[in-house]
Amino acid sequence: MNPKLSVLADARGGWFTRADAVDCGYSDSELRRRLRCGQWSRLSRDVYVEPPGSPAGEAAWDRAKRLHLVKTRAVLNRLGPGAVVSHQSAAVLHGLPTWGLDLSRVHVTKASGRTRSDSIADVHRSRFDPGELTVVDGLQVVTPARAIAETACVSSYEVGVVLGDAALHSRLVSPEALVATADRHSVWHGSPAARAAARFANGLSESVGESRLRVLLANHGFPEPELQVEIREASGRLIARVDMLLERVCVVEFDGAMKYGNADDLVAEKWREDDLRSRGYQVIRVGWPDLDHPHTTTHHIRQVLPSVVGAPARRWQ
Repeated sequence: MNPKLSVLADARGGWFTRADAVDCGYSDSELRRRLRCGQWSRLSRDVYVEPPGSPAGEAAWDRAKRLHLVKTRAVLNRLGPGAVVSHQSAAVLHGLPTWGLDLSRVHVTKASGRTRSDSIADVHRSRFDPGELTVVDGLQVVTPARAIAETACVSSYEVGVVLGDAALHSRLVSPEALVATADRHSVWHGSPAARAAARFANGLSESVGESRLRVLLANHGFPEPELQVEIREASGRLIARVDMLLERVCVVEFDGAMKYGNADDLVAEKWREDDLRSRGYQVIRVGWPDLDHPHTTTHHIRQVLPSVVGAPARRWQ
């Protein structure tokens, strides 16, 4: 990419159009050649990026997030004033987890005017209540509370909990604002899931895995666990800080990827676990694969807590 086009693309957040390329000295045949050989990539109709520059070892979900942000800027530029980033696109801009989000399309909302969707963008029509708009990285965007409610409505209760937990944990929103925003838009399609997720969200949950595990346990009738519990001996010495504690006897830990940096960490964790068991605690570890087999996972936990039977009257997915 020549310096002129590079400066223009950087100013826009990484994207450029065919007209930009032509204005900077590239012919249509040169544009097509660069697309064929992979020097440039097409994000959508008449929106292009230069792939090189991706961080070494960039994870697939990080790349998807980065490219979604580029597309978001391109969509807003095309739609002009009045378009506000919303739904999962707003959640991405606020730095919330991308688990469960469909990032194939950009979501924007307009209070008035033309709202025609296309292959790259879903354009919604909705009013904005006072205090529901903010600015992130120079873009007008709905607040975290509204983004979470919107996204839960169009995705799932579980996604709403994951986003709500993360927003509360990072102090992007208060519990009261999360609930009030979901309640204020009770006429939206899917609002029951959004309202339930707002009430279930807990800022003590520290990861996507922990949030999903909380949903799994609740769906299968387990009592609400205590989160991030410090277990101490009589002298006050800290023995362990555990992810979840059920019925004061069962420690449930979520093991995400890369939790143990080296062999010493693994040995230290084993000694910690042995110490807990010697004091009468049961310790159960749950990983990402276990979340995809909820019945097997909950059966394993139920063996430790035989008093927990049945399922809740209402199950959210």
